[in-house]
Amino acid sequence: MRFTAGSAELVLAPEMGGAVVSWTIAGRPIFRDANPAATVSREHACYPLVPFSNRVGGRAFSFNGARYTLPALIGEWAIHGAGWQCAWQLAGDMMTLDYPGGELWPFAFQASQRFELAADSLTVTMRLTNRHHDVAPAAIGLHPFFHRDADSALQTSAGSVWLAGQDQIPTHAAAVPAEWDFSTTRAIADAAIDHCFSGWSGEALLTWPERREFVRIVATSPLQHLVLYVPRGQNFIAIEPVSNMTDGLNHMNTNDDHGMAVLAPGWSLEGSITMTMEALT
Repeated sequence: MRFTAGSAELVLAPEMGGAVVSWTIAGRPIFRDANPAATVSREHACYPLVPFSNRVGGRAFSFNGARYTLPALIGEWAIHGAGWQCAWQLAGDMMTLDYPGGELWPFAFQASQRFELAADSLTVTMRLTNRHHDVAPAAIGLHPFFHRDADSALQTSAGSVWLAGQDQIPTHAAAVPAEWDFSTTRAIADAAIDHCFSGWSGEALLTWPERREFVRIVATSPLQHLVLYVPRGQNFIAIEPVSNMTDGLNHMNTNDDHGMAVLAPGWSLEGSITMTMEALT
């Protein structure tokens, strides 16, 4: 499905995990280039993270007196929730998913993404409602892959970062090391990052100096964590506003920073991410 506003174009693939295929302005990619060979949502430009983001340690968690095991979706990981594995429905500018509970996630929920496209911006408002008969854990997030040039630079700030072992499951929070500190604008260069940051300011600037422009990413509460995925030698960077820390499901009783909501039946969790293109002066 294709939407336009001025010279901006947004292409959606609701049937493939509620994904965004591409977002361009005057033909210039803001998200990474469209992938016509994509077979799953994570191979597209952006996809939703519901009802949790990132990895779950041991593919299992306990909640409300019961123990649950989740399937491996990427390698050996239970990762990125259930929404990206399901077909969504599109009506107007909103995609919805009614998940009845099952193998991917034990609790029924309804999720939605509303897309507001303007000539120079895109706002995605995410909402998750508990449709289970009892309380259920919940979180939301967005996984956009942004276009990246050789000289791209990033500016954002966070209070700490969750460090992880070889299994990429967080072990402890630490001060942000100098090589990952983007509190002042600096080139991404050959940084290699795949971590969750806490105490995030809620704003990030990704600059393309050669293009003389940047995108300002602003997230509302409860999107209080930021996952940065910066692989070496790639033409993209993932800047992911999320509500929960990685493996938050296993930190709900041990750490106040877990970010997981507990929703009563019918209760909802909602947040928005606005991405605005601006000229570099």
